[in-house]
Amino acid sequence: MSADTPATRGRFTDWRLRFRAWRGDRPFWAGLFILFGGFPIAYFPYANLQLGHVTLAMATTAGAGSLIIGVLLIVLGISLWFQKHVRVFAGVAAILLALVSIPVSNLGGFVIGFLFALIGGAMAIAWAPGAPPASGQGVEPTIAPEGGVPDSTALDMSKSNDVSGTIPATGANGRHSAG
Repeated sequence: MSADTPATRGRFTDWRLRFRAWRGDRPFWAGLFILFGGFPIAYFPYANLQLGHVTLAMATTAGAGSLIIGVLLIVLGISLWFQKHVRVFAGVAAILLALVSIPVSNLGGFVIGFLFALIGGAMAIAWAPGAPPASGQGVEPTIAPEGGVPDSTALDMSKSNDVSGTIPATGANGRHSAG
C-alpha cells in the first residue's frame, strides 16, 4: 500500500466498533457480572469434585432451589443486555437472589457467585443512560476582545439565571404571601 491509498477497515474492526457502541449503550458489565454469578450458584450443588481418588459430591437438599436461583440470575443478566429499561428491577432482583443463595446454595456458590451477583446488581441499579451529545459541540466560545468586555451577542443578559421561583415583578416567591 502506498501513502496515497486510503486504508480500509476490516470486518473485525467494524464488528468491534459496533459491539463497542452497543455495549456502551446498556448496562453490559452489570449483566455480565450477574451472569457470572448465576453459573457457580447453579453448578456447585450438582458438581462432583475429584480430589485424587476421592469423589466429593456437593449434592444438597436445596439443589433445585440453587438451580432456580442460578437460572434466574442468568436470565436477569441476559435481560439487562437486551432490555435496558428493566435495570432497576433486575438489579434489585439480583441482589435479593444473591442474598437468598447464601443459605440455599452452598454459601452462594462458595461466595464466588454471591459476590458476582451482588456487585452486578449494584452496578445495574447505579447505571444510568448517557446523555445524547449536544448538537452544537463544534461551537467555540466567544473570547472577549482586548478591552476585556465581550461583545453583546456573546452575553445574553435578557434571560434570568434565577431558579428559585421568584417572580421578578413583585419579588415574591409564594412562600410568605399569606398576609
